[in-house]
Amino acid sequence: MSGSSGFPGFHNHGYDHEYSRPLFRVSSFSDNGGGDEQERHVLSPRGRSMSRMTSTLTAPPRRLSPAVSKLSMKKLQQVVTEMSPKDEEMELMKEKYTKLLLGEDMSGSGKGVCTAVAISNAITNLYATVFGTCHRLQPLPPEKKAMWNREMDCLLSICEYIVQFSPKLQAMPDGSTHDVMATSPRSDILINLPALEKLETMLLDILDSFDKADFWYVEQRKQSFSDSMKSFQRSEDKWWLPEPCVPDSGLSDCLHQELQHKRDQASQIHKMAMEINSGILSEMQVPLSFIETLPKSGKMSVGDAIYRYMSSGDQFSPDHLLNFLNLSSEHEALEIADRVEAAMYVWRRKASMTLMVTKWENVTELNADGDKNLILASRARSLLLYLKQRFPGLSQTTLDTSKIQYNKDIGQAILESYSRVLESLAYNIVSWIDDVLIADGNARKGHNIRMQKQEFSKLSPQQY
Repeated sequence: MSGSSGFPGFHNHGYDHEYSRPLFRVSSFSDNGGGDEQERHVLSPRGRSMSRMTSTLTAPPRRLSPAVSKLSMKKLQQVVTEMSPKDEEMELMKEKYTKLLLGEDMSGSGKGVCTAVAISNAITNLYATVFGTCHRLQPLPPEKKAMWNREMDCLLSICEYIVQFSPKLQAMPDGSTHDVMATSPRSDILINLPALEKLETMLLDILDSFDKADFWYVEQRKQSFSDSMKSFQRSEDKWWLPEPCVPDSGLSDCLHQELQHKRDQASQIHKMAMEINSGILSEMQVPLSFIETLPKSGKMSVGDAIYRYMSSGDQFSPDHLLNFLNLSSEHEALEIADRVEAAMYVWRRKASMTLMVTKWENVTELNADGDKNLILASRARSLLLYLKQRFPGLSQTTLDTSKIQYNKDIGQAILESYSRVLESLAYNIVSWIDDVLIADGNARKGHNIRMQKQEFSKLSPQQY
């Protein structure tokens, strides 16, 4: 982390989640090393120094003439205008650091969000600022990539101070040993943070590899009729996105295989990030507000049809159940996910009255010992995993949103938001590559049709 990096925080782009509070911009002055005493006095946010206060108490105040006051304001304006980029970056860091400490409540009345939610919002807003306008397979602009690396380094550096204590023997110079408490990174941060950093590097490398590509993009509103016939037709709900274009004969076989390989790589990264995110969310404490809204029984939550399918038979197939439900939109899938997740916690609560379960993720049908509530809870969890895999762009469930909103663990907030934005980036890269592959397939079909027409046109009438 470079010494001149600005502290990451919130951006004035309005990319906040539903649980985010409005963001406000404040401006402040800081101490400046150059200039006379009067300039330092005006720029100081903490007030006057002791020597200045002493002189003020002993000497009567002087009224400056209009010419001198105008000259002083001109000097002050010149100092502010000639502020170096390093000083501007320091001012921006102070501003963002203030917002982070105040929990987005600039009034100072203590009504802001907790630090964990503020940091989670900071990572989410930073991702939206850097990647929110990125809709193409191309490297990030240098200034945005520098912003991402600089501010993420600052945010992730917080994890260096989240440690756990463990006993350790320390050898003394005289040969004796003493028991001391040594610090080490917390286990979840030690495992997940290096993995997420590796996934981020791989995703950025995929984008950087498209520096010189054989395809290009055009805006849909600027396309001619012939161009629109060569490329695929995008759905109406994403009309603003640019459409990829390829040569008339399509991409080369080598480039097509390379695109397919990068698509598979990004898809695997998406699954890994989604798995890490699900693990972090499962370790977060369930808010009391969510527990109070749970129904009395799991059957009331999922409905008779789904409950009958989940409770009958020894073999349960989430894939068959999803085929039976025939979900046609992500809105329907999210509704089913909320109902199944609520039922899962109802069954877990009933099972915990008679059994002691330390980690619910380790409970399967094989080790449920015939307990009906444990079996149903395990099947509900399997159904949720299959549902998220079938709809990779599915929004967060009601429980996930509540956990993020009421979470107070800073380490979990960093890991959850970091894995969530990487999951979103990987999903977008897969979608962008799919668009290019579809356009390539359409171009190849059109090229083959044109070649066949040319072959037929060369034939004489006697040869028909």
